[in-house]
Amino acid sequence: MGKKVKWSWTSAFVGAASATAVATLLRARPKDPTFHLVSIKLTSFKLNLPHVDAELILTVHVTNPNIAPIHYGSTAMSIFYEGTLLGAAQVKAGSQRARSCQVLKLPTRLDGVELAHHAGKFFSDVAKREMVLDAKVDIGGKAKVLWWGHRFKVHVDSHITVDPVFLDVIDQENRSQLEIFLA
Repeated sequence: MGKKVKWSWTSAFVGAASATAVATLLRARPKDPTFHLVSIKLTSFKLNLPHVDAELILTVHVTNPNIAPIHYGSTAMSIFYEGTLLGAAQVKAGSQRARSCQVLKLPTRLDGVELAHHAGKFFSDVAKREMVLDAKVDIGGKAKVLWWGHRFKVHVDSHITVDPVFLDVIDQENRSQLEIFLA
């Protein structure tokens, strides 16, 4: 019929080990974290004559899909309205376990003077009950895999539609990009 093939346990073991190594490498490949704005809560108005600033708490759900826990430094998330910097949310330094979710409460201050520069558009948005905000942040930190520590940076761009009357999140699009520094 044909040539008889000799079975080898060594070849089978090498093949299985190679397949396991490839599967492990594919699972360990760094993945972009996800960010989702859950809610916006108005905490106070600060009267700094002649203008008024609004203080808010942003509740953000963050997912770390990677096999390594992370430690990140503090930073500020810039918030834009009609292309103008409206304010910033403070992200405190912290950490997150591997393959986990976490809820962050970010204290935020919005500048009333900057919003006043767009009063016509703002009142139009209030009438429509739809206001579009953009946010950008770069979060830097360190991830440790076994005994190697690698620095990383995550850049997040968010496009968020909110109800300016009740501060409900109507729609959002969040994009994050992870960059790992091997040196």
